[in-house]
Amino acid sequence: MNARSPHVLTALSLVVAVLAVSSSAPLIAFAAAPAMAIAFWRNGLATVVLTPITLGPRRRELRGATRRAVTFCLLAGVALAAHFATWMPSVQLGSVATATALVATQPVWQGLIALGQGRRPSTAGWLGIGLAVAGAVWATGADVGVSGQAVLSDVLALLGAMAAAVYTALGEQARATLSTTTYTWICYGTCAFLLLLVCLTAGVDLTGYRTSTWAAILALVVGAQLLGHSMFNYALHHTSATTVSVLILLEVPGAALLAWLWLGQQPRAAALPGLALLLAGVFVVILGAARSARPSVAPTLTD
Repeated sequence: MNARSPHVLTALSLVVAVLAVSSSAPLIAFAAAPAMAIAFWRNGLATVVLTPITLGPRRRELRGATRRAVTFCLLAGVALAAHFATWMPSVQLGSVATATALVATQPVWQGLIALGQGRRPSTAGWLGIGLAVAGAVWATGADVGVSGQAVLSDVLALLGAMAAAVYTALGEQARATLSTTTYTWICYGTCAFLLLLVCLTAGVDLTGYRTSTWAAILALVVGAQLLGHSMFNYALHHTSATTVSVLILLEVPGAALLAWLWLGQQPRAAALPGLALLLAGVFVVILGAARSARPSVAPTLTD
């Protein structure tokens, strides 16, 4: 391997990561289990996988974590639970293509959070926000003529994007002093605990699924939850957060294509212009954030 090897490995890691996260929504739609149960299992099993690392090599870091850092981890876990509790049902209720595109508006909401913190978006940022909102309205308007369930799916996906923005903002604070592994272990554990409480309270069945459903859940854990995160985090050491954020947008057409080929979910023609406008807006928001004085919009690593 020569000096170009890191570039090759980075490119391969990004390809694997995009494919992993693109499989998330189709797997959720395929799994014959309640969305909340799937959300619990993917976070609970991911926590189990990370436990030997966190309580082993990362044990000293965990013990030395400040109360402030742990608090932000716990709050991020609450926001992540809200994200999964809204976005995952949206995938099962409506179109994979639309739900994935609407949840991709996370950088838009994160920009608005920054505005609330006194950091004004750039002109490009405002333009991107306008385009993304217009695209979301267009896509949701197209679903009005389909069914009330489709509109509910769109609303839940948007709420999921908002929760993801809060999750990312809180996570940035926690990861200022903690490694990704320690942070995600606390965050996923908190998320899984909250989702378990919801499932038990609502009487959601957590077992008794077909083998194919358990396979889909395990694929979610290994793919989007663990492998996707790991590959994106590796790539962030060798390329910019802006590049990673833009590439994550490939999840939208990737998920739509998988849902079409695998599940027979053909994207609704009336919604496609709106989805394209939405993605263009998010793209402009990411570039606008990268060119401004503040740090780039952090990648979304929740799906």
